[in-house]
Amino acid sequence: MRILLIQFLLLIPSISFAQSQKVYIVLLGGQSNMAGRGQFEELSSINKTRVDNASKYVSIASGSKNITSLSFNSLTKRQSNFGPELFIGIQLHEQFPNREFLLIKEAQGGTSLYGAWNPQWTMEKALIGEIDAKRQNMKLYSKHIQVIKDLLEQLEAKGKEPVLMGMCWMQGEKDSRLEVTASEYGNNLKLFIQSYRQTLKEKNLPFVFGQINCPPRSKFPKGTEVVRQQMSNIEKQIHHTYMIPTTMDSTWQDFPKQDDNVHYNTKGQEKLGTAFGKSLIQNSTI
Repeated sequence: MRILLIQFLLLIPSISFAQSQKVYIVLLGGQSNMAGRGQFEELSSINKTRVDNASKYVSIASGSKNITSLSFNSLTKRQSNFGPELFIGIQLHEQFPNREFLLIKEAQGGTSLYGAWNPQWTMEKALIGEIDAKRQNMKLYSKHIQVIKDLLEQLEAKGKEPVLMGMCWMQGEKDSRLEVTASEYGNNLKLFIQSYRQTLKEKNLPFVFGQINCPPRSKFPKGTEVVRQQMSNIEKQIHHTYMIPTTMDSTWQDFPKQDDNVHYNTKGQEKLGTAFGKSLIQNSTI
């Protein structure tokens, strides 16, 4: 018994060390509301402190393989934008204060699931779904997957154990503009979710997505409601998918918006990121 006790005590440090090497991975994808137009300067001092505390344990790679501490995105000297990642990171850190997290984000405003984000990308679809030559040549699903694989390999090479925790998706406004892209949104979202899970070999990867609530578009006024309904259907049809519901109330009290009634403002991004973070925590088994 004494020998067994000594052996167990000797194992404790190695067990703790192994646990400390885990890095929990959260994938982020979408268009402009995932890229984010929240203004860091508008946050309260309390929330800025929360970001600072989280940044010691939460890192982000946004659009590339470069890993940095969680922070805003300095687009210009006057603007320090952020998306839902700040408050996702806050929620994760405050729930699991000793865990290390890495957020891997790919977001491009004005891109569609029909075109640039389609796992079965074709130029024909890109020409229909995207508004300009720049976006028509984007293959965002493939780019995101490659960055994810590269970063997982980097972590493993450093002796760390990457653990996929889930994915957050905020997109669909672009697809609501046209009948063909809106009507195919549900099928494309199914393919999208399945492709991430199959490629990353995580068949039960939690997938959390925000329901769009942009005003009706001129070319296809029914498009917003068509996409919203298909999003709602996906949650019922595919296991381990979780929708963050929104309302079409033009006061936007649930997730406040900028004056364009499309993009979430600073408070809206705070609430969106918080909702994403809480859903990940609630629905992840890790």
